[in-house]
Amino acid sequence: MALIPPFFLDCVVAIGTDDYDAERVWIASGFLYGRYLKQEAAEKIYQVFLVTNRHVLEGLSRVYLRFNPLEGEAAKELPLDLTDNDGNAIWMAADDSQIDVAVIPIELSRLTGAGVRFAFFKSDEHVANVEKMNALGITEGDFAYVLGFPMGQVGGDKNYVIVRSGTVARIRDVLASVSSEFLVDAFIFPGNSGGPVVSKPELMAVAGTKPQTTAHLIGIVSGYATYRDIAISQLTGRQRVIFEENSGLAAAHPIDFVETIIDGFNGNRSPSNPA
Repeated sequence: MALIPPFFLDCVVAIGTDDYDAERVWIASGFLYGRYLKQEAAEKIYQVFLVTNRHVLEGLSRVYLRFNPLEGEAAKELPLDLTDNDGNAIWMAADDSQIDVAVIPIELSRLTGAGVRFAFFKSDEHVANVEKMNALGITEGDFAYVLGFPMGQVGGDKNYVIVRSGTVARIRDVLASVSSEFLVDAFIFPGNSGGPVVSKPELMAVAGTKPQTTAHLIGIVSGYATYRDIAISQLTGRQRVIFEENSGLAAAHPIDFVETIIDGFNGNRSPSNPA
């Protein structure tokens, strides 16, 4: 029994760049997000974006997206320019620099022409923003999955997403609109940045609460919460070195920020200044 719709995995892409030796390195995760536009006859029309973290794209002019092919070939790496011919950024982020979310439009015809397997989260079907999470009764203790490519583990010849399970550790502050991040009790590492957080469906629930019967995209990984480990000199008793360690808590922004940035994009806001 699958708890994550299989096509959810095809929504997730590895994001890479070239190092100083022109070797491809996979630095982050991202996912394809479809903003519902309208209904035409029997078909829904979506505007599709790549979503990842602001810090992933800053300072870069090009990245590479890794997809599985439709046929039995090795994974394909498609270049994605982040600037126009004048060097202006064509991606956008929130006005608040603390919101670590960025979006850039994706031409689906290019993906279909390249013969790659892909899917996208549909905003009207697969997504739970803060309002919907409140309606669904999502709260602390609910199970969730973090999808992505930690430490550049992209899967060899094929693109295989790593799925880690956890629980929602703190979210009531986000549901009350007093915080921009919620916490998931799941270990993440460099490479998970920009990956999606998906709620886990459950058939049972405590009396008086709602069962979560469907998986939803509920957030985007922004990093892990750290704790400080201080090394003290045995000779002097003074502090010598401070280490920041992974606490095992993943921080994530709700999808509302993705929607807000897309609204700005569609409002003819100039993309030349992504911040």
